[in-house]
Amino acid sequence: MKLYVAVAIGLVGGLLLGLIAAVSGSPVLLAIAEGIEPIGQAFVDLLKMVVIPLVVAVIFVGVGGLGDLRRLGQLGGVALLFFAATSAVGVLMGMGVMQLFLPLASESAAQAVTAASAEAPVLPGPIEFLLGLIPSNPFQAAAEGALLPLIVFTIFFAAATGALPETDRDRLLSLGNAVTAALIKLVHWILWLAPVGVFALAAPVTARAGWAMLQSLGAFILAVLVGLVVFVAVIYVPAVRFLGGMRAKAFLKGSLNPILIAASTSSTAATFPAMLEAAEKELQLARSTTSFVIPLGTGIGRMGTALFQGAGIVFLAWLFGVPLAATGIGGAVLATFIVSFTVAGVPAGGVVSLAPALGAVGVPLEGLGILLGVDRIPDMARTATNVTGILTAAVVADRQADGR
Repeated sequence: MKLYVAVAIGLVGGLLLGLIAAVSGSPVLLAIAEGIEPIGQAFVDLLKMVVIPLVVAVIFVGVGGLGDLRRLGQLGGVALLFFAATSAVGVLMGMGVMQLFLPLASESAAQAVTAASAEAPVLPGPIEFLLGLIPSNPFQAAAEGALLPLIVFTIFFAAATGALPETDRDRLLSLGNAVTAALIKLVHWILWLAPVGVFALAAPVTARAGWAMLQSLGAFILAVLVGLVVFVAVIYVPAVRFLGGMRAKAFLKGSLNPILIAASTSSTAATFPAMLEAAEKELQLARSTTSFVIPLGTGIGRMGTALFQGAGIVFLAWLFGVPLAATGIGGAVLATFIVSFTVAGVPAGGVVSLAPALGAVGVPLEGLGILLGVDRIPDMARTATNVTGILTAAVVADRQADGR
């Protein structure tokens, strides 16, 4: 059985268990749904466990093997500009699409739903954000899961490695390649647990919210899915064709496998090996490009998540009757833009990280629990969009950096 089929079965099974438990009110089924929640958390923690070392190892090997630091600057500039621009567009597009779909939302959505607790991350100001990119202690950054500062340190360290004498450089790069291979193998092992993990993630949140939650959030789910499809069609496809010089059909065909894996696992990190393979073998991109842009995108490429969060802001503001003033919208866009660069590439990371934007517009954080109840399908779709965007960035950077 294919992995994505098994994951889909796990998802449907978890939703059914949660719905039956919520509708019937059976103490036994509710206890089962709640009792398996730690299994889902364990699966998420396993994915988190490999994200930081894998990204660090691949960036180190990619940057250390570049040799020409001017090319590193070109690649980095093109990739960062692409990720930043598309993330900003994603937030605004999500807000606009959700506004169009609000008339389809049922008034029953305004009923209160008990939310799972979520701690809002502290949103830094622009100066603090820029200063935070330089880690005073890279080991502390790794322990805290701060990917961006760790990537900055890794790039500097890898660049210094590339300037070493050949013997020393090859020794370090050989070690980096071996570590990367071992971590990719570990990710494959973890993915075999995905069906059970997804089942354990879906059942408890559905049991807490019940059938009414699924009905009330239908308009929100539809808006997100339509928005993501439109985003791919009007942003990624033209970028691939006109900035990357590649036919859209060839790009989508070559990217299909990692897109399916991303949708199945809801984890950008878990899709990382498939993205590397597709970029080099199917899309025929240079290894010097893929080994830098793809790991960088794994850390900060959250364009689909930004769209989801933009839609979530508008929907929850409507749900709680909070008017969206111009200043609030500006603050929410800024908050979502900054936080989108640090969303963990694991299931539901895009929901909890929405907290700063909700605070900017005055929406109660209880809204996070409402979105968590139906996050699985949007999470699958936005992760697939994120992965599509990362591969698009690689295609664009490969051509633009070489000036072809």
